[in-house]
Amino acid sequence: MLTTLTTPDSGQALVAGHDVVRHPNRARHAIGYVPQDSGVDREATGRENLMLQGRIYGLRGAALRQRVDDLLQLIGIAEASERVVRGYSGGMKRRLDIALGLVHRPSVLFLDEPTTGLDPEARAAMWVEVQRLAAQESLTILLTTHYLEEANQLSDRLAIVSRGQVVVEGTADELKRGLQGELVTVELQDSNGSAADAVAVVDRFPGARETSLDGRHVNTRVPNGAQAIPAILGLLDDANVTVASVTTSRPSLDDVYLHYTGREFAADDTGDAP
Repeated sequence: MLTTLTTPDSGQALVAGHDVVRHPNRARHAIGYVPQDSGVDREATGRENLMLQGRIYGLRGAALRQRVDDLLQLIGIAEASERVVRGYSGGMKRRLDIALGLVHRPSVLFLDEPTTGLDPEARAAMWVEVQRLAAQESLTILLTTHYLEEANQLSDRLAIVSRGQVVVEGTADELKRGLQGELVTVELQDSNGSAADAVAVVDRFPGARETSLDGRHVNTRVPNGAQAIPAILGLLDDANVTVASVTTSRPSLDDVYLHYTGREFAADDTGDAP
């Protein structure tokens, strides 16, 4: 809706001050859009892709050539600009996708899962590029991602969406601070028959909150994980519950997601959650 590709059923949406229903063309000129699936022409060179995109937006002559040269330098593919895109690496193609969205100097850039399919090294490099672009191009970037680490790394403000609803929003630090205490996860040796007992035992520990069972894992939140672990293990041993392992961690965005949606992010992301 915000990129004007579909019409809202109701309500009003403004992008860069433009109503997306009443003035969609104004909104389109104010935004850049980088879809999840690459939109580059694989049989053209990087430069040819950018020149065509610029002409579509009405740029011509020396101004267009200068803009293309600047973008090729900005995204780091100037040396490959005369090569056919089908020979580019995945990371280079994504950089070119982003450059296509920047040709007309938008004030808002929409990035739809820009690092999907990239290897960890290319993904980390793309994070650096996105942060640099936001600063150098004076951009507001709205990024959608299935990588919580990416949201934590890049966002000034984030919203967690689950099943079509925004369940919480704020800065990553604000959301993590809202989960007071540390997470303790106890992995049971065998969940048959002992899981319910383990949950009850852990939940009786002083200060334990939000105790839950996820398969063979009992999760609870306590004020100090390192201090709580020996006592929790002692209680479980007294109850004849066999433990395979135990870990503690400070709040993460995964914990925030679980807290506000009641589901593990990995399960929700793959559609396996109830």
